[in-house]
Amino acid sequence: MPDIADRGQIDQLAERLEQSIDESGYFVTVDHSKTGLIEVEQFRPRCAKAVIDDIDRLLARYYGMTDGELDFIVNYDVKYRMGRGAEEAED
Repeated sequence: MPDIADRGQIDQLAERLEQSIDESGYFVTVDHSKTGLIEVEQFRPRCAKAVIDDIDRLLARYYGMTDGELDFIVNYDVKYRMGRGAEEAED
């Protein structure tokens, strides 16, 4: 179980994450065939990458992860989801 200091950090990071995601939100109007025009809020989670990395660092410490394991988690999205892994494999 996290100690009191970690709980405070978790609360702060959760607030930062929520704020970052809210700030990246924007509304899009979509013409749906059954319901007509609807307005949908979309978010850009990639804008919260720095906060997510901070959360990963805190969790890595809590779970006793090695620096290598943390590095894998922090860079996973960049390498595999953003296509940089394919570019590196070709080099």
